Amino acid sequence: MPDGSDNSRNPRLQTYFSWNIEDVKWWTKHYRTEIAASTASVLATGVTYPLDSTKTRMQVHKYDSILDCIRKTYLQERLAGFWRGAFAPLVSITVVRTVSFSVYQRSKYLYDGWMHRSTGVSPLMIANTKGATPNLATVICFGAAGATAGVATTAIACPFELIKLSAQTSYINAQKKTSSSLDEPLKRSYQNLNTLETARKVIHDRGFRGLYSGFHLHLLRDSIGTGVYFMAYESAKQYLANARGNSPTTPTAVVIAGGLCGLVSWAVIYPIDTTKSQYQQNCLTSHKDRTVVPKIQYGNQSMYRGLTVSMSRSCILNAIFFSLFEYTKKGINRLEINEELLSRHPSK
Repeated sequence: MPDGSDNSRNPRLQTYFSWNIEDVKWWTKHYRTEIAASTASVLATGVTYPLDSTKTRMQVHKYDSILDCIRKTYLQERLAGFWRGAFAPLVSITVVRTVSFSVYQRSKYLYDGWMHRSTGVSPLMIANTKGATPNLATVICFGAAGATAGVATTAIACPFELIKLSAQTSYINAQKKTSSSLDEPLKRSYQNLNTLETARKVIHDRGFRGLYSGFHLHLLRDSIGTGVYFMAYESAKQYLANARGNSPTTPTAVVIAGGLCGLVSWAVIYPIDTTKSQYQQNCLTSHKDRTVVPKIQYGNQSMYRGLTVSMSRSCILNAIFFSLFEYTKKGINRLEINEELLSRHPSK
């Protein structure tokens, strides 16, 4: 019996809508990595942003402790201070993570193919075999794919991180005296600017290349850090799941591996990240002819300020992110596609 709608009396229109639905399902499954990464990134980044802000402040200014940083930020800037500059990283991190995971997925299959043809060993087959544990082949494959993803995203991330740092520290910079009185007007000029205004100011002061201040440090940090990040995640997920005789994507293994990969990667690259933050801050508070270039110093205690809060943030962020990422991918993979209707779509 007709339900009174136009669709029920128009088979051609009904078929048209069926084609569209199947088309959407196909594209959703085809780009499931990008969709899952962007969705998970928005939520995970938003929840943990105040911890990122606290970490950056501790890297570029001296505080007695984490609580001292939080207390002074609240007294001087109230709650808004912890969310200052949140828009830029919400956009940039979402884009960067989406691109990073897309490049990583493609790179790991590429490297797996090379290694399989050269040695007869498939790292991905080992990683997906129940009961198998990580070995040198899987570590190399995942680490190389992660490093490739880190290199690919640096060009996107560097300007946004510079702008984010400016937003997070501009209020403190304006209050703090510098060694040269010539730089006082410059550092105060960055206070209370939005994302676009900050970008324009940097270009005005240093040219377009100024947006890439600290690029060499950013590239070093992300190539090493992202390689360690994915290597630790995949290895820990495989080991934890197989230790219990489960598939490598069990929820418990994903949560623990997600938290662990952030801890390991930050422990390796933190002095590089601190050096990058300090150099970018120097670019924002001094004339380009007087900008001091700090050195990377592993073992120097001052280079590890904010490490505890950074690790806490990374552990929470990645546990949330990977849980949502894997859950979303599994949900998309369960979509059923009518191949007959899809094949009749004009765009296919």
